[in-house]
Amino acid sequence: MPSTQVNIRVEGTVSHSSEGPQLVLSQRLDGQDTFLTGSLDIGERTIPVRILTLDDVTVLRPSDSHLAPTEGERWHGTLHLPHGLRPRSVPPDLKAAADQEERYLDALDEAELRYVLTFLSEATTTTIRQARVQAIVSALPTTTRNRP
Repeated sequence: MPSTQVNIRVEGTVSHSSEGPQLVLSQRLDGQDTFLTGSLDIGERTIPVRILTLDDVTVLRPSDSHLAPTEGERWHGTLHLPHGLRPRSVPPDLKAAADQEERYLDALDEAELRYVLTFLSEATTTTIRQARVQAIVSALPTTTRNRP
């Protein structure tokens, strides 16, 4: 997939959570990958954000809370989403776990592999990543190998 950038006009309000400010969009983003990073231009500021799409609402979480507008403020800007930049190769820990359990990674189609790689990349600790690797591997079909 070639690298492209999607630019989307967005607007919303600012609220606070325990993790800091959240930019709540007035309309849910449909058809975009969730949990992507991007950047949001608001006026003269460019704010790096993480996109969190929930059931009924899309929330942007600024990487630097000092750049966010103030709580309760209405805002509008342009959200820039990089597409096609995520790695598509299987990471060594997933490959090793699949090999050890004799599971077939090639059974994943392109969309499933993209989901798996995103799921793994969002693990915030080693323990969470290891649990996610095990969950993925356990869902794969077994391989048929010739044994000596």
